[in-house]
Amino acid sequence: MEYKDYYKALGISKTATQKEVQGAYRKLARKLHPDVNKKPDAEDSFKAINEAYEVLKDPEKRERYDTLGANWREGERYSPPPGSENIHFDFGDGNAGQFSDFFQDIFGRGRSQSRFNQERPGWAMRGADQETDMDLTLEEAYHGVKKTLRLQQLEKEGSAYVPKSREINVNIPSGVSEGSRIRLNGQGGPGSGGQNGDLYLRIHVLPHKVFKLTDTDLEVEMPISPWEAALGTKVELSTLTGKVNLSIPAGVQSGQKLRLRGKGMPAAKGLYGDLFAVIKIAVPKTLNERERELFEELSRVSSFSPRPAGREA
Repeated sequence: MEYKDYYKALGISKTATQKEVQGAYRKLARKLHPDVNKKPDAEDSFKAINEAYEVLKDPEKRERYDTLGANWREGERYSPPPGSENIHFDFGDGNAGQFSDFFQDIFGRGRSQSRFNQERPGWAMRGADQETDMDLTLEEAYHGVKKTLRLQQLEKEGSAYVPKSREINVNIPSGVSEGSRIRLNGQGGPGSGGQNGDLYLRIHVLPHKVFKLTDTDLEVEMPISPWEAALGTKVELSTLTGKVNLSIPAGVQSGQKLRLRGKGMPAAKGLYGDLFAVIKIAVPKTLNERERELFEELSRVSSFSPRPAGREA
């Protein structure tokens, strides 16, 4: 019996990861599927990669294949070890006879994977996974939102593929973050006798005019006057859930950050990041006569110097 090199069939090494196995199969399947490739040998090639994928995608079957074929050398004939005829794997719907004698001698003559549907026995291909970007405002990412997604994709009509547009209603959960992916089952590329692929939404959180986002924490600039900084005060501060009163301690410095715990973005179930108010001491650009008098008097009586002795320019 001829030994079948499943790794060679998919064009991968024996150390390939499961993700690499899947990627290699999908690439070849799109190229060799009989509905797409009209070459005379396309159907045999497609059957070969399906058989290879049937084995290598499953860790248990892959381990058995690797063990039985460990001592095989190219050019030799393969004989299954004694007792192999008593080994049977349950493959779900279908008929294992669609696979080669080599396959059946290793894995028994059980039932093959349900990828082979009744409409066209032996030939079914899952649709390709797709990905698209979705922009959200900071408020939408915080609270969650319902969105209508408009997609353009090719769909088969008869023997041709034509562009079609469709709409999908999507529920975006609260707390999605920049770069996160949302999976929409069965909303990807159409299958050919098999299931549709999945659609992945890659989230992008748009810059905000007030808040700066870092992971799950937010920053907001809080301008205060020199006398508020010196004496302390209370100010009203806007958050994503409403307004709060923020206590400014006496002697606060410009650039100092005041933390409001739990007022940032959702981090996990019941947990939130923090909101930081960044102090910015604002100085009036113009002074009326009375203000000038008071500042001049303050400059005469105050012992405060922002430049420690010995560090004057």
